Amino acid sequence: MASFMEGSPALKGLYSDLKRRMDQSVADFQANLAATRTGRASVHMLDQVKVDYYGTPTPLNQMAQLSAPEPQLIVISPWDPTVLKEVEKAIQTASLGFNPISDGKVIRVPIPPMTEERRRDVCKHLNKVLEDHRTAVRNVRRDGNDALKKLAKDKKISEDDEKRALEEVQKMTDGEIRRMEELSQKKEADVMQV
Repeated sequence: MASFMEGSPALKGLYSDLKRRMDQSVADFQANLAATRTGRASVHMLDQVKVDYYGTPTPLNQMAQLSAPEPQLIVISPWDPTVLKEVEKAIQTASLGFNPISDGKVIRVPIPPMTEERRRDVCKHLNKVLEDHRTAVRNVRRDGNDALKKLAKDKKISEDDEKRALEEVQKMTDGEIRRMEELSQKKEADVMQV
């Protein structure tokens, strides 16, 4: 479906700005979902871990090969073997509840099975993250609506154009929120699966 706002010279910039900001919220939500722990091992569980690499906090995935060869295990192979101790320490201090085991070449991170209570906590956390991102998308909508009302007040667009654009912004908002809700439901199903 062609966008009315995209086709209007007065609204094209506003449309692309709103679309970009809403997409950014969804992308941020997806990153949060990827880092959320389910019952299976995923290398994304360690996305937030930063290792002190010669005085610079460096994301773990930029200094090591990460893999999940088994459902309950993550294997980390640092490109620089001299940082094994720092990697191990970073995982322990990241308070993820993991206990890394080093054999001098690679680090194995066993992923303990999640308890029912922990699964429920993760789902509660997912719902809070979803609500925060819904609010972010609604804030983008509000900014867009305010900008449209100002354009109409300043006679840069007609009342009909304003009405059509407001409807389009609402549809865009509904679509992005629905997308996040669907992603959240899939993730929740993964988390609750034993």
